[in-house]
Amino acid sequence: MSEQMCRVTVEGEVREYRAGTSYQKIAEDFQSRYDHQIVLVFAGGFHLQELRKAVERDCELKFVTTADAIGHEAYKRSMSFLLIKAVHDVAGHDSVDRVRIHFSLDKGYYCTVEGSVKLDEEFLQNVSERMRELSRQRIRIDKRSVHTDDALELFHRHGMYDKERLFEYRRVSKVNIYSINEFEDYYYGYMVPDAGCLKYFSLHLYDEGFVLQMPVKEKPEEVPEFTPRPKLFHVLKESVEWGDCQDIETVGALNDMITKSDMREVVLVQEAHQERQIGEIAKKISDKKNTRFVLIAGPSSSGKTTFSHRLSIQLRVNGLKPHPIAVDNYFVDREHTPRDKDGNYNFECLEAIDIEKFNTDMEALMRGEEVYLPIFDFKTGKRKYDNHPKKLGPDDILVIEGIHCLNPKLTEAMRDENKFKIYISALTQLNIDEHNRIPSTDGRLIRRIVRDARTRGSSAMRTISMWSSVRKGEEENIFPYQEEADVMFNSSLLYELSVLKQYVEPLLFGVDKNSEEYLEAKRLLKFFDYFVGIGSEYVPTNSLLREFIGGGCFRV
Repeated sequence: MSEQMCRVTVEGEVREYRAGTSYQKIAEDFQSRYDHQIVLVFAGGFHLQELRKAVERDCELKFVTTADAIGHEAYKRSMSFLLIKAVHDVAGHDSVDRVRIHFSLDKGYYCTVEGSVKLDEEFLQNVSERMRELSRQRIRIDKRSVHTDDALELFHRHGMYDKERLFEYRRVSKVNIYSINEFEDYYYGYMVPDAGCLKYFSLHLYDEGFVLQMPVKEKPEEVPEFTPRPKLFHVLKESVEWGDCQDIETVGALNDMITKSDMREVVLVQEAHQERQIGEIAKKISDKKNTRFVLIAGPSSSGKTTFSHRLSIQLRVNGLKPHPIAVDNYFVDREHTPRDKDGNYNFECLEAIDIEKFNTDMEALMRGEEVYLPIFDFKTGKRKYDNHPKKLGPDDILVIEGIHCLNPKLTEAMRDENKFKIYISALTQLNIDEHNRIPSTDGRLIRRIVRDARTRGSSAMRTISMWSSVRKGEEENIFPYQEEADVMFNSSLLYELSVLKQYVEPLLFGVDKNSEEYLEAKRLLKFFDYFVGIGSEYVPTNSLLREFIGGGCFRV
């Protein structure tokens, strides 16, 4: 009896392979045609597969490389697994209580090791050498599916108590366990087939831990030099310590709080913590006597508008008279807006703002003149003007909010001693477990999907389709200036994803299964399976979260 043969189409070329041939073997036959390492594959449309899977029928394949967003994420996820395996190999299992991957820093992850390990340059060098040895040997990254009850027992036996708590709330019957030799772990998302794909990285001692530095997807074979971001690191570390202090380090811990504690109190404590931080920022501003302009910048869906209102209240408490100004009202008329390489309007670039008009108005206000400020009509794409002029008194202060506020070109006519600069972002401090991060970009995307649907009637599919362009604008126009801030504020709330779950899931289910955006919607839906949801009735009306779910006391 002859073996079944499958017709496989790759970029228009048809080849025959025996049924049961791995996608990895087929990828090796086509690798020379690609500039970057193949790590995943789309089989038959939008069905993403790991390369360890096998072809079973005639199909068309589209390979994914480390230069693609999902391939790059698989690379970073797999590199995290390789790192943790190497730490255990070098230190010995008995010397390692746990390895924690905390948050993104520069182009890598900030990690710590707990146990009797002496974390120094020599230890880090040995870990790096072990990682490269495993890569040279092309050690397989295997996957097996086990019953959830068996997974819980495995996690408990290995001391992975965060994963044990996590899966107590999962309703799935099976769990995928990855392994490198005898070392086993759970990972949320796809992995590369073997350590041979994981060649590019560097390790750097930093603070009480170290940074695993990795390439960006635009240059997947080049490890960028590690550039510390001390201000950003400080606020991220502070946020992690706050989560630890509240016993809410991971999603499983949050679920425990929701099901076994007074959630009203948990919410109010998080909100009170943010209010205290905002009050401390207002005090710093009032102590700097010559401040006339408070400049607030941050990426999309950071809660800049609500933050500016809450800060204004605290400034009043400190005896100042704040006046909020949105830089978006200084957009040039729509027909003059620059376009990107695809011909779409580029609202993220600095040239979309009438910088000359903005500076002229700010200088006039500083001279004590009356100024009629613009109001941009987003429906018509035209600028209008307020009927009531603004004039600054001796105790008045302008609270200016916009994505470019830390770029000195925007405020070139203002004197530096009159500026107080604030960077705000939703820096997710909660992780799925010790080894599986929740990227801050995911938290902001979820916020934006919910807000766009509520305020603009936009579908989740449209918001997802625009997200890569938004992210590109942030990388170019916001992140390069974040360390210029006088203070940084983290607008993320430990409980928020459990609230957003109820709002975003129906929107994600509405994404067309035959669309390119469905893969991202499916990933986010799987992500929310980890969370126990809660209602919004406990969320205060002045919460930053209200900017996205509605029902707030501010006009946003």
